[in-house]
Amino acid sequence: MKSAVTISLVPEARGGPFVYWDDLAAGFAAAARHGFDAVEIFIPSSNAVPLSTVQELMEKHSLKLAAVGTGAGWVKHKLRLTDSDPAVRQRGREFIFGIINFAGILGAPAILGSMQGRWEGSVSREQALDWLAEELTVLGERASGHGIPFLYEPLNRYETNLFNRAADAAKFLEDRGIKNVKLLCDLFHMNLEEASIAGALHAVAPQLGHVHWADSNRHAVGFGHTDIAPIAAVLKEIGYTGYISAEVLPLPDSSDAAKQTMESFRRWFR
Repeated sequence: MKSAVTISLVPEARGGPFVYWDDLAAGFAAAARHGFDAVEIFIPSSNAVPLSTVQELMEKHSLKLAAVGTGAGWVKHKLRLTDSDPAVRQRGREFIFGIINFAGILGAPAILGSMQGRWEGSVSREQALDWLAEELTVLGERASGHGIPFLYEPLNRYETNLFNRAADAAKFLEDRGIKNVKLLCDLFHMNLEEASIAGALHAVAPQLGHVHWADSNRHAVGFGHTDIAPIAAVLKEIGYTGYISAEVLPLPDSSDAAKQTMESFRRWFR
Protein backbone atom coordinates (compact mmCIF):
# COMPACT_ATOMS: atom_id res chain seq x y z
CA MET A 1 0.00 0.00 0.00
CA LYS A 2 1.03 3.58 -0.67
CA SER A 3 0.36 6.79 1.25
CA ALA A 4 -1.08 10.03 -0.11
CA VAL A 5 -2.23 13.39 1.18
CA THR A 6 -4.72 15.89 -0.28
CA ILE A 7 -4.11 19.36 -1.69
CA SER A 8 -7.03 21.61 -2.69
CA LEU A 9 -6.73 24.55 -5.08
CA VAL A 10 -10.49 25.23 -5.09
CA PRO A 11 -11.41 28.32 -3.02
CA GLU A 12 -15.11 27.38 -3.12
CA ALA A 13 -14.29 24.17 -1.22
CA ARG A 14 -12.78 26.11 1.68
CA GLY A 15 -13.56 24.35 4.95
CA GLY A 16 -13.61 20.94 3.28
CA PRO A 17 -11.54 17.88 4.20
CA PHE A 18 -8.23 18.69 2.56
CA VAL A 19 -4.92 18.77 4.41
CA TYR A 20 -3.19 21.42 2.28
CA TRP A 21 -4.69 24.44 0.55
CA ASP A 22 -4.06 26.95 -2.22
CA ASP A 23 -0.31 26.53 -2.79
CA LEU A 24 0.53 23.47 -4.90
CA ALA A 25 4.30 23.82 -4.56
CA ALA A 26 4.09 24.22 -0.78
CA GLY A 27 1.77 21.22 -0.56
CA PHE A 28 4.15 19.04 -2.54
CA ALA A 29 7.08 20.13 -0.40
CA ALA A 30 5.19 19.41 2.83
CA ALA A 31 4.05 16.01 1.58
CA ALA A 32 7.64 15.09 0.82
CA ARG A 33 8.86 16.28 4.24
CA HIS A 34 6.29 14.05 5.96
CA GLY A 35 7.28 11.04 3.88
CA PHE A 36 4.17 10.55 1.73
CA ASP A 37 4.41 8.54 -1.47
CA ALA A 38 2.00 10.74 -3.42
CA VAL A 39 -0.40 13.67 -3.40
CA GLU A 40 -4.07 13.76 -4.38
CA ILE A 41 -5.10 17.10 -5.82
CA PHE A 42 -8.35 18.99 -6.34
CA ILE A 43 -8.25 21.62 -9.07
CA PRO A 44 -10.79 24.19 -10.33
CA SER A 45 -10.65 22.79 -13.89
CA SER A 46 -8.38 20.79 -16.15
CA ASN A 47 -6.68 23.94 -17.46
CA ALA A 48 -6.25 25.67 -14.09
CA VAL A 49 -2.76 24.26 -13.53
CA PRO A 50 -0.19 23.58 -16.27
CA LEU A 51 0.63 19.91 -16.61
CA SER A 52 4.30 20.85 -16.73
CA THR A 53 4.04 22.44 -13.27
CA VAL A 54 2.69 19.24 -11.74
CA GLN A 55 5.24 17.11 -13.58
CA GLU A 56 8.09 19.31 -12.35
CA LEU A 57 6.87 19.12 -8.75
CA MET A 58 6.48 15.35 -8.96
CA GLU A 59 10.05 15.00 -10.20
CA LYS A 60 11.49 17.53 -7.76
CA HIS A 61 9.98 15.84 -4.71
CA SER A 62 9.97 12.23 -5.97
CA LEU A 63 6.21 12.02 -5.47
CA LYS A 64 3.49 10.33 -7.52
CA LEU A 65 0.03 11.68 -8.27
CA ALA A 66 -2.50 9.43 -6.51
CA ALA A 67 -5.70 10.89 -8.00
CA VAL A 68 -7.38 14.09 -9.17
CA GLY A 69 -10.79 15.10 -7.82
CA THR A 70 -13.65 16.54 -9.84
CA GLY A 71 -15.48 18.16 -6.91
CA ALA A 72 -14.97 21.66 -8.30
CA GLY A 73 -17.43 20.70 -11.01
CA TRP A 74 -20.11 20.90 -8.33
CA VAL A 75 -18.87 23.37 -5.71
CA LYS A 76 -17.55 25.90 -8.25
CA HIS A 77 -19.43 25.28 -11.51
CA LYS A 78 -22.68 23.68 -10.19
CA LEU A 79 -22.51 20.73 -12.59
CA ARG A 80 -24.03 17.36 -11.74
CA LEU A 81 -24.33 14.25 -13.86
CA THR A 82 -27.93 13.59 -12.77
CA ASP A 83 -29.23 17.13 -13.29
CA SER A 84 -32.62 17.42 -14.96
CA ASP A 85 -31.13 19.74 -17.61
CA PRO A 86 -29.36 17.79 -20.39
CA ALA A 87 -27.10 20.77 -21.09
CA VAL A 88 -25.85 20.69 -17.50
CA ARG A 89 -25.23 16.95 -17.73
CA GLN A 90 -23.28 17.44 -20.95
CA ARG A 91 -21.14 20.21 -19.47
CA GLY A 92 -20.54 17.99 -16.45
CA ARG A 93 -19.37 15.14 -18.67
CA GLU A 94 -17.04 17.46 -20.59
CA PHE A 95 -15.64 18.88 -17.34
CA ILE A 96 -14.82 15.37 -16.11
CA PHE A 97 -13.37 14.38 -19.49
CA GLY A 98 -10.90 17.23 -19.01
CA ILE A 99 -9.93 16.03 -15.53
CA ILE A 100 -9.57 12.43 -16.77
CA ASN A 101 -7.20 13.58 -19.51
CA PHE A 102 -5.23 15.82 -17.14
CA ALA A 103 -4.88 13.06 -14.54
CA GLY A 104 -4.29 10.32 -17.09
CA ILE A 105 -1.33 12.07 -18.67
CA LEU A 106 0.19 12.20 -15.18
CA GLY A 107 -0.57 8.52 -14.53
CA ALA A 108 -3.46 9.01 -12.11
CA PRO A 109 -7.21 8.30 -12.02
CA ALA A 110 -9.97 10.90 -11.71
CA ILE A 111 -12.62 10.73 -8.97
CA LEU A 112 -16.40 11.17 -9.19
CA GLY A 113 -17.83 12.22 -5.84
CA SER A 114 -20.11 15.22 -5.38
CA MET A 115 -20.67 15.66 -9.12
CA GLN A 116 -22.77 12.50 -9.19
CA GLY A 117 -25.68 14.54 -7.81
CA ARG A 118 -28.94 13.10 -6.49
CA TRP A 119 -32.50 12.29 -7.48
CA GLU A 120 -35.08 14.91 -6.53
CA GLY A 121 -37.94 16.98 -7.90
CA SER A 122 -38.85 15.93 -11.42
CA VAL A 123 -36.00 13.38 -11.55
CA SER A 124 -36.95 9.93 -10.28
CA ARG A 125 -34.43 7.57 -8.73
CA GLU A 126 -34.74 5.25 -11.71
CA GLN A 127 -34.02 8.08 -14.15
CA ALA A 128 -31.08 9.34 -12.10
CA LEU A 129 -29.55 5.86 -11.98
CA ASP A 130 -29.97 5.46 -15.74
CA TRP A 131 -28.14 8.73 -16.29
CA LEU A 132 -25.46 7.77 -13.78
CA ALA A 133 -24.89 4.43 -15.52
CA GLU A 134 -24.66 6.16 -18.89
CA GLU A 135 -22.12 8.67 -17.59
CA LEU A 136 -19.99 6.14 -15.72
CA THR A 137 -19.87 4.00 -18.85
CA VAL A 138 -18.44 6.79 -21.00
CA LEU A 139 -16.15 8.04 -18.24
CA GLY A 140 -14.75 4.56 -17.74
CA GLU A 141 -14.19 4.31 -21.48
CA ARG A 142 -12.39 7.66 -21.58
CA ALA A 143 -10.15 6.64 -18.66
CA SER A 144 -9.32 3.36 -20.39
CA GLY A 145 -7.61 5.36 -23.12
CA HIS A 146 -4.99 6.25 -20.52
CA GLY A 147 -4.80 2.69 -19.19
CA ILE A 148 -6.20 3.87 -15.85
CA PRO A 149 -9.53 3.15 -14.11
CA PHE A 150 -12.07 5.81 -13.22
CA LEU A 151 -13.00 6.08 -9.52
CA TYR A 152 -16.59 6.29 -8.25
CA GLU A 153 -17.16 7.26 -4.61
CA PRO A 154 -20.32 6.34 -2.66
CA LEU A 155 -21.10 9.25 -0.31
CA ASN A 156 -23.06 9.48 2.92
CA ARG A 157 -26.81 10.14 2.96
CA TYR A 158 -26.37 13.88 3.59
CA GLU A 159 -24.41 14.32 0.35
CA THR A 160 -26.26 12.03 -2.08
CA ASN A 161 -29.25 9.69 -2.19
CA LEU A 162 -27.88 7.61 -5.07
CA PHE A 163 -25.50 5.16 -3.37
CA ASN A 164 -24.40 5.35 0.25
CA ARG A 165 -23.04 1.83 0.78
CA ALA A 166 -20.14 0.23 -1.03
CA ALA A 167 -21.82 -3.09 -1.78
CA ASP A 168 -24.83 -1.37 -3.36
CA ALA A 169 -22.54 0.69 -5.58
CA ALA A 170 -20.51 -2.39 -6.53
CA LYS A 171 -23.67 -4.29 -7.48
CA PHE A 172 -24.84 -1.36 -9.58
CA LEU A 173 -21.56 -1.33 -11.53
CA GLU A 174 -21.79 -5.09 -12.06
CA ASP A 175 -25.48 -5.19 -12.96
CA ARG A 176 -25.13 -2.37 -15.47
CA GLY A 177 -22.01 -3.89 -17.02
CA ILE A 178 -19.96 -0.75 -16.39
CA LYS A 179 -16.32 -1.34 -17.26
CA ASN A 180 -13.09 0.22 -15.98
CA VAL A 181 -14.73 1.90 -12.98
CA LYS A 182 -13.43 1.12 -9.49
CA LEU A 183 -14.79 2.15 -6.12
CA LEU A 184 -13.28 4.80 -3.91
CA CYS A 185 -14.15 3.86 -0.33
CA ASP A 186 -13.96 6.71 2.17
CA LEU A 187 -13.81 5.64 5.82
CA PHE A 188 -15.62 8.79 6.97
CA HIS A 189 -18.65 8.07 4.77
CA MET A 190 -18.47 4.37 5.61
CA ASN A 191 -18.52 5.13 9.34
CA LEU A 192 -21.92 6.76 8.81
CA GLU A 193 -23.41 4.16 6.47
CA GLU A 194 -21.87 0.71 6.92
CA ALA A 195 -22.72 -1.82 9.62
CA SER A 196 -19.10 -2.97 9.38
CA ILE A 197 -16.45 -0.99 7.52
CA ALA A 198 -14.13 -3.99 7.39
CA GLY A 199 -16.94 -6.25 6.20
CA ALA A 200 -17.93 -3.79 3.48
CA LEU A 201 -14.34 -3.50 2.23
CA HIS A 202 -14.02 -7.27 2.13
CA ALA A 203 -17.27 -7.58 0.17
CA VAL A 204 -16.14 -5.16 -2.57
CA ALA A 205 -12.48 -6.27 -2.65
CA PRO A 206 -12.37 -6.97 -6.43
CA GLN A 207 -13.72 -3.48 -7.19
CA LEU A 208 -11.74 -1.49 -4.61
CA GLY A 209 -9.55 1.07 -6.32
CA HIS A 210 -8.77 3.79 -3.75
CA VAL A 211 -9.20 4.45 -0.02
CA HIS A 212 -9.77 7.76 1.74
CA TRP A 213 -8.16 7.33 5.14
CA ALA A 214 -10.18 9.37 7.63
CA ASP A 215 -11.41 8.96 11.18
CA SER A 216 -15.00 9.15 12.43
CA ASN A 217 -14.87 12.95 12.84
CA ARG A 218 -13.12 13.46 9.48
CA HIS A 219 -9.88 14.24 11.26
CA ALA A 220 -6.69 12.28 10.67
CA VAL A 221 -6.89 8.61 11.65
CA GLY A 222 -6.17 8.37 15.35
CA PHE A 223 -7.92 11.64 16.19
CA GLY A 224 -11.40 10.03 16.25
CA HIS A 225 -12.99 6.80 17.46
CA THR A 226 -12.98 4.53 14.39
CA ASP A 227 -11.63 1.06 15.21
CA ILE A 228 -8.86 0.85 12.63
CA ALA A 229 -7.46 -2.58 13.50
CA PRO A 230 -10.06 -4.67 11.61
CA ILE A 231 -9.99 -2.24 8.67
CA ALA A 232 -6.23 -2.46 8.31
CA ALA A 233 -6.40 -6.23 8.71
CA VAL A 234 -8.92 -6.66 5.90
CA LEU A 235 -7.01 -4.37 3.54
CA LYS A 236 -3.96 -6.56 4.04
CA GLU A 237 -6.02 -9.75 3.79
CA ILE A 238 -7.52 -8.81 0.42
CA GLY A 239 -4.13 -7.77 -0.93
CA TYR A 240 -5.04 -4.15 -1.51
CA THR A 241 -2.05 -2.37 -3.05
CA GLY A 242 -3.57 1.03 -3.88
CA TYR A 243 -3.38 4.38 -2.15
CA ILE A 244 -4.30 5.15 1.44
CA SER A 245 -5.07 8.84 1.03
CA ALA A 246 -5.76 11.41 3.74
CA GLU A 247 -8.87 13.33 2.76
CA VAL A 248 -9.21 14.88 6.20
CA LEU A 249 -9.70 18.25 7.86
CA PRO A 250 -6.46 20.18 8.47
CA LEU A 251 -6.92 20.07 12.24
CA PRO A 252 -5.48 21.08 14.57
CA ASP A 253 -3.45 22.31 11.59
CA SER A 254 -2.17 20.93 8.31
CA SER A 255 1.17 19.83 9.71
CA ASP A 256 -0.34 17.92 12.62
CA ALA A 257 -2.96 16.30 10.37
CA ALA A 258 -0.25 15.14 7.96
CA LYS A 259 2.02 13.94 10.77
CA GLN A 260 -0.79 11.97 12.42
CA THR A 261 -1.79 10.43 9.09
CA MET A 262 1.75 9.19 8.46
CA GLU A 263 2.01 7.84 12.00
CA SER A 264 -1.20 5.86 11.50
CA PHE A 265 -0.10 4.65 8.06
CA ARG A 266 3.24 3.44 9.36
CA ARG A 267 1.64 1.83 12.39
CA TRP A 268 -0.81 -0.25 10.39
CA PHE A 269 0.99 -0.88 7.11
CA ARG A 270 4.73 -0.53 7.61
